[in-house]
Amino acid sequence: MHIAILTLHVSLPGCASLKEKRQRMGGLHERYGRNPAVAVCESGEHDRLEASEWTFVIVGNERQKVESLCSEVEDRVQRTVDGRVMDSTRELL
Repeated sequence: MHIAILTLHVSLPGCASLKEKRQRMGGLHERYGRNPAVAVCESGEHDRLEASEWTFVIVGNERQKVESLCSEVEDRVQRTVDGRVMDSTRELL
């Protein structure tokens, strides 16, 4: 069993409310939480309107598939979120 922890720090310039923050993050929890190989949560920056931190825990039987899914999640977040990914960290266990 292979496990990866992917943490993304997102900048949301000009975000004025928590409602707008939720809208701009585009339902990450719903989108990735449906995949049984992925657990996702907003892990930080709860009180800041112009920033958000999300952590994805990805599991699989093959390391290559886990790494591929990490890349897919990261790329998709960069394309779909109305913000900018400022930092990305991966930890393979």
